[in-house]
Amino acid sequence: MDIVSPQNTRVKEWAQLLEKKHRTRQHKYIIEGIHLVQEALRARADLECIVYDGEQGVPSELAGLENPLQRVEWVSVSPAVIAKCTDTMTPQPVFAIVRKGSEPLESLITGARGLVVVLDGVQDPGNVGTIIRSADAAGAAGVVLGAGCADVYNPKTIRSTMGSLFHLPIVEGQLESLLPEAKAAGVKLVSTSLQSEHSCYSYDFTQSVWLVIGNEGKGISGATARLVDDAITIPMQGQAESLNAAMAATILLFEAMRQRMFN
Repeated sequence: MDIVSPQNTRVKEWAQLLEKKHRTRQHKYIIEGIHLVQEALRARADLECIVYDGEQGVPSELAGLENPLQRVEWVSVSPAVIAKCTDTMTPQPVFAIVRKGSEPLESLITGARGLVVVLDGVQDPGNVGTIIRSADAAGAAGVVLGAGCADVYNPKTIRSTMGSLFHLPIVEGQLESLLPEAKAAGVKLVSTSLQSEHSCYSYDFTQSVWLVIGNEGKGISGATARLVDDAITIPMQGQAESLNAAMAATILLFEAMRQRMFN
């Protein structure tokens, strides 16, 4: 077994990645569990190392997935090390350290008929992760996270993406500068509003559209609202006042997919 003690210097550095300030400083993040490590390997993510429970051995599900062009270190550790470095109540038998990448905004702006989700102050990690997963499922070009959003590398956010984090570009930045750049390239910015008379089912999603999803309680910020081109509503028949951010985004994404693929 390579590392037994949770007090090992390297183990301490791994465990620090459970906190945002250390993820920012080290420019790395941690993913937990067989499924997420599988997805990272399949997507050729920039893995520094894969750490597994030496008492159980390398999970069979990971066999044959390693990229021969990328050398990934495999580290056998004790269950105590696994427990120290994971966020879940029942620790998974494997985790990996991933180096952060940087996605250029231009890749989203220049895409023909681009469908992008923009998050403006969405604070719940579960919502952020679910929206990334829905964007992946609907074939969106990417996701843009503005200031005030939950950290995309938060362990709960990562778990909620179910691996979609590795399937599409995710850009972080200031919406005050990113959105005008997209508009100048011909992108339509669309948000939801309960007061809008225009239904999402009559809106033309076949053009280049960026869906702007706001904070769970306050909606989009005033600065972002001034940049939005069109406001639409999601019709509801029941008595619910509204939908949460992830549900609203998912409905809009799949309506966009329907129009683009099934009309």
